[in-house]
This record gives sequence, structure tokens and C-alpha cells, in this order.
Amino acid sequence: MTKTEKEFDKVIKICQNIFEKKLKDYGTAWRILRPSSLTDQILIKAQRIRSFEIKKVRKIEENSTSEFIGIVNYAVISLIQLELGFSDSIDMQEDKAKELYNKYIQSAKKLMMQKNHDYNEAWRSMRVSSYTDLILMKIFRTKQIEDNEGETLISEGVDANYYDMINYSLFGLIKIC
Repeated sequence: MTKTEKEFDKVIKICQNIFEKKLKDYGTAWRILRPSSLTDQILIKAQRIRSFEIKKVRKIEENSTSEFIGIVNYAVISLIQLELGFSDSIDMQEDKAKELYNKYIQSAKKLMMQKNHDYNEAWRSMRVSSYTDLILMKIFRTKQIEDNEGETLISEGVDANYYDMINYSLFGLIKIC
């Protein structure tokens, strides 16, 4: 196992632990969220990180770590919702939610490892603020695709953008944890 893979697994475990604790507290209430609502939730988290980075002063004692974790978890939930569609009720058991979470986080990890090989660990020389900006760009791309009812002429779909949001967030977590 490479150093990057170990670091990736460490921050995935942190995100997964938070996901599972919130699952205990709230169940799968997120099943009612439409993909566009999830995209907007991720936007709020990314804008908050950027605000922390620019202002350097916080009125609430929280940090970018919790927001990057939130982006990872909401992006995984978004991928689940893309697969299943949203629901008008809470129609999923915790075990199924954990299974799907694991499926998508492992797909994100596989994608990251493939890209990391091709890009030769370029992410290590990037600033955390660049991950924030790239996540915001991916969010605005996603919003545009959603506004176009999922249609693209040449670009990857919404799912590819969610995977990139996950991986940029995990890179940020590796750097700040």
C-alpha cells in the first residue's frame, strides 16, 4: 500500500465515522433531497471554507476540516441519490446506506489512485485553497449541468464532478489533518 493510499484511507475513515454517527442521529432523512439541493448544500460548505481562507477570522469556532468532511459526505449522498433517485419518504435502512456509502467512497478512491498515477502526485504541490477553488468550480459546473437537465455536449456528467469534489476534499483533509 502506498503512502497516498494509506493517507486516503485514514481520512476516508474519518468521513465514514461522521457519516455513520449522523446516520444514527438522523437516519436517512437525506433521501428526500433532490440532487440540486445536495449541490447547493455542498456549495454552502465550499463557500464557508473559502470564507475561512480569505477572512482568516471566524465568528464560530469551527474549521475547514468539518466542512471538507461535509463535502465528502454530501457528495457521496449525491451519488447515491443519482443512482436511486430521491424519495418522498425515508425509505432506506442504515445498513443499506452504509453499503452504498462504501461502494461510492471506494469508487472515488479507485479513481483517485488511477488519476494520481497519471498525474504523478501533483496534488501534493498544490495549496489547500486551490482545492477549495476547484471544488467551487466543480459545483458551478454541476449546477449548470443540472440547469441543462443533465444534458452535456462534450463534458462529463454530474457524477464525475461529485467524484472530483470528493477527491479534492480528501486531498485537503490529508493536508490539514
